[in-house]
Amino acid sequence: MREQDYAVHHGQQVEQQEISKVLRNTYSLLALTLAFSGIMAFVSQQMHVGYPNVFVVLIGFYGLFFLTAKLRDSVWGLVSTFALTGFMGFILGPILNRYLGMAGGAEVVSSAFAMTALVFGGLSAYVLITRRDMSFLSGFITAGFFVLLGAVVASFFFQISGLQLAISAGFVLFSSVCILFQTSAIIHGGERNYIMATISLYVSIYNLFISLLQIFGIVGRSD
Repeated sequence: MREQDYAVHHGQQVEQQEISKVLRNTYSLLALTLAFSGIMAFVSQQMHVGYPNVFVVLIGFYGLFFLTAKLRDSVWGLVSTFALTGFMGFILGPILNRYLGMAGGAEVVSSAFAMTALVFGGLSAYVLITRRDMSFLSGFITAGFFVLLGAVVASFFFQISGLQLAISAGFVLFSSVCILFQTSAIIHGGERNYIMATISLYVSIYNLFISLLQIFGIVGRSD
């Protein structure tokens, strides 16, 4: 009986060490990719690069995302991760220039950045401190994805007042739920690959920032 208890306890210790390692590597890589993405955004902003065609953005993002997923267990996965986040940062530059060109644009950008940091830090801290299992949110994430996809498609065909603001607010909620779910998956052993954990959190943070930019921009124009 004691041997069985020891084996169970030892197994739990090993699992907890593995989870801690994934969590540590994830946040370290996330910090590096966010910094690299910020540098690429600054470069494209200073170069006054125009926003690329939407198909270029989709092909670039999904191509690099699936490449990273395929290479996630090798060192090339790290290279692909920086390629993906660098690409996303580069196309962020033209978006920032558009908002900075607005009246009060600098305040809009700084407010969106501060709110993104606050939301991500608060949600992450909540899950890490409470250790709550957020796996029950998977159904909401699936349903939310299709609802938002339908709303985005509808926005191309119908000019409905307030629809863009509603979509942006929906993405803020969706991204926040994804952060809760992804952080919980790491600490409960549902995600053992720190590269995939990093890009999942990065995409949520990126979408959160863009959505908050749109909300503050819309509110700023209406004042």
